[in-house]
Formats: sequence, C-alpha cells, structure tokens
Amino acid sequence: MKLKILPKSQRKHNHYLVLDIKSEEELSKNEFTSIAWDACVRFQGENNTSNFNLWTIELFEDKETFFINGYKVILRCQRDFEDEVRSSLALVNNYNRKRISISCIGISGTIDGCSKFI
Repeated sequence: MKLKILPKSQRKHNHYLVLDIKSEEELSKNEFTSIAWDACVRFQGENNTSNFNLWTIELFEDKETFFINGYKVILRCQRDFEDEVRSSLALVNNYNRKRISISCIGISGTIDGCSKFI
C-alpha cells in the first residue's frame, strides 16, 4: 500500500533565517547544526526545541573577512518559532573554547527569498 502525501494545508510551515557568523575556528555544516541544536536545547529546553524543526540548509564562506572565519548560513525553522531560535543563537559566544559570534541578518519564507540577504 502506497503512503499518502500530506496536502500543503496540513504540512508544517517553515521560515528561513539568514545568519552571519564570525568564528576563530573553521566550521562545517554539521558542526553548525550541532551548535544551533545545542544552543536551543540549553536555552529553551528539549520539549520546546523539538517544535523548532531546525536544520542547516546551506553554509557559505564569507570572502569579505580577512583575519577571522566568516560565514553566512541559511537555517530552517518552523514558523512562529523564529524569535526563540534567534534568542537562543544570540547567547552562543564560544565553541570548542574558541570565540564565535552569531547574528541574524534576515528572515524569509522561502529559500529563494534569502538570496537578497546574502
């Protein structure tokens, strides 16, 4: 028996955060995903974080920074939880004993809409 696909009206609605990251250490996509999940679990708790539906879509290297590692990240989260995710990520200040700074540049409803922030 074939599984039925949910109609669009019953699917979870996502929003996409564009983040600017400055770090002393080089980051990969998987490392940033674990940073985001860890920050949200510490600040919001496991029960609330399970509603966020967090995932890193893309991680771009920022060529404009010279002395530190700069990145732009597109992070997916569920609609109506953007503020909780932003507040959790703003509290991150170190990773593996190296300084890191995460700030939100913009929020979009589609991945294509994120291109104006990058």
